[in-house]
Formats: sequence, structure tokens, C-alpha cells
Amino acid sequence: MDQRPVGVFDSGLGGLTAVRQLRQMMPSEHIIYFGDTARVPYGNRSKDTLLKYARQDLRFLRSFDLKAVVIACGTVSSNCMETLQAENDIPVIGVVEPTVRRAVEVTRSRRVGLIATRASVNSGAYQRLFYEMDPGIQVFSRACPLFVPLVEEGRFHSGDVVIETVAREYLRELREAEVDTLVLGCTHYPLLMEVIGSIMGPEVTLVDAGCESAYALKRMLRERSAAAPEGTVGDADYYASDRAADFERLGGLFLQEEIGPKVRQIDIEAY
Repeated sequence: MDQRPVGVFDSGLGGLTAVRQLRQMMPSEHIIYFGDTARVPYGNRSKDTLLKYARQDLRFLRSFDLKAVVIACGTVSSNCMETLQAENDIPVIGVVEPTVRRAVEVTRSRRVGLIATRASVNSGAYQRLFYEMDPGIQVFSRACPLFVPLVEEGRFHSGDVVIETVAREYLRELREAEVDTLVLGCTHYPLLMEVIGSIMGPEVTLVDAGCESAYALKRMLRERSAAAPEGTVGDADYYASDRAADFERLGGLFLQEEIGPKVRQIDIEAY
């Protein structure tokens, strides 16, 4: 058993969807979350900039005595995983591998859609892994650069004409491709599950990157006998690189519970 905390980071608030799943699956674990809200979104950044930001995010989290880190950011997971795993002496879990593995398991037609940030799609990481796991799968990819900023502004509810108009345009080609599985390759996107589901239709299975990364962490901790003792009650600490009040206001929507005045703002450039 290992009572040390788990670190989780994302470019902003989206990684809180993974935290929500972690808290439901592993209520005994202590989670330390960092959202780089001052520099969100990451999706249009160069690979060099992404690596710089991710290293800073990890250095901050590693200032705590962690047993593992979840990179709850599809963009960083797609572009920087091998480097970050090589540079750290604790397990570093991303969202790409567990999400692709789940999509391969559930697809029936082997026609799979992928929506993600521009940097994630352009990296080819999802597409390469699909080919490695099943060369016969056809992957139809679509970058959705407006989704993250709209979600961060709280524009993700059904009936919101802005997000519904943008989503219909982004998803049109994937509907025409008749995919039966759609990978939500960014942890912001589960907030759009209702909007996306209504456009794609009930016959399309949506695969949530945040949920799959949480399952991957749970499996890894069990395999290493590193889970927190059952029966203990875990907690969560939240940090942001921009105003704590903004994080508290919107973060509860991602977590589906009140955060309260417990978010601390830090200077990420100091790391």
C-alpha cells in the first residue's frame, strides 16, 4: 500500500473530468491537480512549447512526493509522452494508449472517429497506435480547436446555439464517414458528451479519454500494490496558474461537485 498522492495536470480545467473519474473509482487516493489556466489552450502550440510547458507542470507536481502522474491532456500525451516518461522515475500515464485500446475493443465496423486538438491530430499519435493495435481499422480524424476555449468559458450545454453550431460543423464529416465509435481525445470534451451524442446519434459509442486514463491508473496501482489503503478517505488539492476564483467558479461544473475556496494560484514560470 502507498499513501502518497497522485498528481494530475492539464492545460486548464478539462483534466478535472479525469479527476472526477479517479475520485469515483479510487476514493481512498489523495489527488493533487494542476490546471495551467494562464496558458490554456495548449492545442495550437508548437511541440517545443508543449514540452517546455509540460516539464514545468511536472516539476511543480514533483515538488510533492508523488507515486504517479496522470497527464490528463491529450495534446501533451500525443506529443511529449516518451520524453516525459524517460525523464521521470515514477509512472507517468497519458490518455492516448488507454483510449485507443478501449476504442479498438468496442468498435464493430472498424470505422473510428477521432476528435482532438489540432496538435494532437497533427502529431499522428492516435492514428499510429490504432494501426499498431489493428491495422484494419480506419481512423477519421478532425481537429476541433474551438472546443477547449468554449468549454473553458462554460459554453457546453445543450441548447447553447454557439457550441451546437460549432459541433455540427466539426462532426459533419465524421457522421458522413459512418463511424460507429468516436474517441473524445481531449479531457475537455466529456463536458460536450450530450451535445456530441445528440449529433452523432445513439448508434455511435463515445470513448472518454479522461475515464480511460483513470482506469489505466487504477490498474497500474493495483499491479504495483501501490493503491492507498481501502477504507481511508482521500482528498484533493487544486492549483492553477491564473485566478483561483475563476477556477473555483467553473471547476465545479467539471467535477460535478463544489470545489469551495480551496484553489491556490501558483507561478508556473518559477518551475
